[in-house]
Amino acid sequence: FFFLCFSMVPAAASKNKMKGSQGQFPLTQNVTVVEGGTAILTCRVDQNDNTSLQWSNPAQQTLYFDDKKALRDNRIELVRASWHELSISVSDVSLSDEGQYTCSLFTMPVKTSKAYLTVLDVKYLKEEDANRKTFTVSSTLDFRVDRSDDGVAVICRVDHESLNATPQVAMQVLEIHYTPSVKIIPSTPFPQEGQPLILTCESKGKPLPEPVLWTKDGGELPDPDRMVVSGRELNILFLNKTDNGTYRCEATNTIGQSSAEYVLIVHDVPNTLPPTTLIPSLTTATVTTTVAIATSTTTSATTSSRRDPNALAGQTGPDHALIGGIVAVVVFVTLCSIFLLGRYLARHKGTYLTNEAKGAEDAPDADTAIINAEGSQVNAEEKKEYFI
Repeated sequence: FFFLCFSMVPAAASKNKMKGSQGQFPLTQNVTVVEGGTAILTCRVDQNDNTSLQWSNPAQQTLYFDDKKALRDNRIELVRASWHELSISVSDVSLSDEGQYTCSLFTMPVKTSKAYLTVLDVKYLKEEDANRKTFTVSSTLDFRVDRSDDGVAVICRVDHESLNATPQVAMQVLEIHYTPSVKIIPSTPFPQEGQPLILTCESKGKPLPEPVLWTKDGGELPDPDRMVVSGRELNILFLNKTDNGTYRCEATNTIGQSSAEYVLIVHDVPNTLPPTTLIPSLTTATVTTTVAIATSTTTSATTSSRRDPNALAGQTGPDHALIGGIVAVVVFVTLCSIFLLGRYLARHKGTYLTNEAKGAEDAPDADTAIINAEGSQVNAEEKKEYFI
């Protein structure tokens, strides 16, 4: 009669993924053993150019270097040593032996592969009745679990000669409770001003985490009307620069609490307006310096034809020569008008003073001079002078 309980673990937990491709690279496998049993650790290299192999324990102590024993532990023995394989055994395994063992291939640089040794704590208890004909055997399995063991089936199998080679099997599916894991996923990697943004709080845990809590910069959300929480999502409508900050999502269950943070930086909307083209307007002026306008226009054309060759195509600016020519003409015309107006006023005043003086030449007193001046003004119309 014997009693055997063992754990069915996923393939990923019992065997390492292949470390690299075929060639000069060490390959290992994870090992599971019952406490008190013997574990075999094997490291293989498909192609090896006489490069040394080494096994070390979780404390990074060398156990074997090729076929040479480095650690004084009678439980550790060499199984096989060659250029393509280094295998060792660890007998009477205890819970303290559990951990990650490393196989190193001394190339340049050194290449390594990891193998995890799992030790199961199994305790047997045997009881018999008073007539010593009936026995009760119980077995207890003790091992560490994590969230990856949730949903794994543990099977206990009983073999006995009375069962006609058909063992009895009992199965228990593990239900592991663990704290939540939290991650924030933005709806866009490049938030821009004026656009909406959705932050999704992805939380996993057992039991299922309670509704998540959103905060900004360690406090409540500043604008509830524009920052709407819907389930595990935070919707921000019409982003602006005041939304910059650190957003935190917290998830809680009966086991514990976890959180994640997201730093929001609102970017400016890029300027995508097409380049504008300035078309100079033509101004027509009726002045006596028509030749000057034509000269300015010709100068403008010459200037335009001698533009900087490094200037970008399609970009046109105002014709400064044309504008300068027009301004010069306007200033010239204005100065001429002021000059002509001044000469006219000066001549008119001189004529008035001449007539007034003629009336006062022969007058004996002031009253007579005024009367003579008025009379002379009547005849002044016949004595007007014209200057060209």
